[in-house]
Amino acid sequence: MTAKPCPICKRPSIAEQAPFCSRRCREVDLGRWFGEDYKVSTEEPASDEGE
Repeated sequence: MTAKPCPICKRPSIAEQAPFCSRRCREVDLGRWFGEDYKVSTEEPASDEGE
């Protein structure tokens, strides 16, 4: 079984930084989450306008 490539730079990932290839790529990904480049989609709850 082959390891998936790093989602940031596409190089082979390493176990210590999985799923990334380096600390740098791991921190780039974290920075993208903090900068709201990535978002988790959710459904908005139905509003109860009558109450």
